[in-house]
Amino acid sequence: MIRKMKISDLDRIMEIEEQSFRDDIWSRSQYLYELQENPYASLWVLTDKNGTIAGYYDLWTIFERAEIATIAIAPEYRKQGYGSLLMRDLLKRAKDNECESISLEVRVSNTAAIKLYEHYEFVVVNVRKGYYKDADSYEDAYLMMRGI
Repeated sequence: MIRKMKISDLDRIMEIEEQSFRDDIWSRSQYLYELQENPYASLWVLTDKNGTIAGYYDLWTIFERAEIATIAIAPEYRKQGYGSLLMRDLLKRAKDNECESISLEVRVSNTAAIKLYEHYEFVVVNVRKGYYKDADSYEDAYLMMRGI
């Protein structure tokens, strides 16, 4: 089931966040801002049949554009179709909001995510040099987009 994210979900969200990302982890305060203050943000969680949060995303809708601000699947749920469930849902929400395009940034080394995005017809339109900062280095990001 996919439902709106709640503040009470943040412990599990932070757990998945820490398992899924390196040094570019969103903080609890960033999620609180997204949930309570960002008028462009729409946060959703995907739960398994037991109600455990398996993944989540934050979709920003700004006029006719959508941007995937963040998306993650807990490691124990990967390669089981959960990422596709989230992708289909967020694409439908972007279409329902009359967006014309959708974009995201992804680490150039994240081949699993890139493969998923390409499956949903995202294409690389640019490289953002040094977009991700790790403890002692920088990594480029692909800017990927698709029409809706």
